[in-house]
Amino acid sequence: MNSSPFMPDRRHVLGLAVAFCLAPGSAAVAQTDPDAPYDGLLKRYVKPSPDGVTRVDYAAWRANAADRAALDAYIAEMAQRRPSSMARGDAMAYWGNLYNAITLKVIIDRYPVASIRDIKSDSWLDPKAYTGPWRQPRVTVEGRRLSLDDIEHAVMRPTFKDPRVHYIVNCASYGCPNLMNRAWRAATLEADLDAGARAFINHPRGVTILPSGALKVSSIYKWFIEDFGGNDAGLIAHFQTYAEPALKRHLSKSPRIAEDDYDWSLNRFRPIS
Repeated sequence: MNSSPFMPDRRHVLGLAVAFCLAPGSAAVAQTDPDAPYDGLLKRYVKPSPDGVTRVDYAAWRANAADRAALDAYIAEMAQRRPSSMARGDAMAYWGNLYNAITLKVIIDRYPVASIRDIKSDSWLDPKAYTGPWRQPRVTVEGRRLSLDDIEHAVMRPTFKDPRVHYIVNCASYGCPNLMNRAWRAATLEADLDAGARAFINHPRGVTILPSGALKVSSIYKWFIEDFGGNDAGLIAHFQTYAEPALKRHLSKSPRIAEDDYDWSLNRFRPIS
């Protein structure tokens, strides 16, 4: 893919980012672990694969009415929380979990599909609605109706200003960073973000050394290059932070980034026959 389907309106981005600005040092309302039900669902249906890409058993999840209802209930409960009152780590985990849970629901409700891009947003007035399901409002949080695009590009990216946001959100595609089989949590957020970055960058769908010595990288890095320093040098620096030794040595030569690619095929689980 050479162009991004995600092109947020900057005025909308700024408005939502301000609306959901964080209260430094504040804490969420104390409660028993509200993400435990989501943990259980992810552990049941998100499965590792020999190729290093986690897969989701969408077929089994769709076939289980109780677990479909449990996902709906989790999203409804999430919508009642107040992320604007959360500390930074809690809010970052909250928005990542909400984005991923809604994406899972979108796929499960329409499964079987070959790609998330086969599901369109219900807005004929928006030409970008035909690129996928990201433009359609799907949840109301603190009085604001939000789409997946809103959550990622109008809340998470401008609020947290951390390139590792791209390792949190999962768009149900092979080309995307792995979906964890547990919820994001503030207590483990930093370690999990770094682990997600390492897993993706050291996998061929993140960074590949071509026979010429140049690099092929995930289109994520080109679509959102502003989040990674704004240029190829910034991308190389980001890769070096998480690269394993062989890749790190190659990156020290400042290789050229020659091309980018993204695989939109569904990250569905395929039983071994």
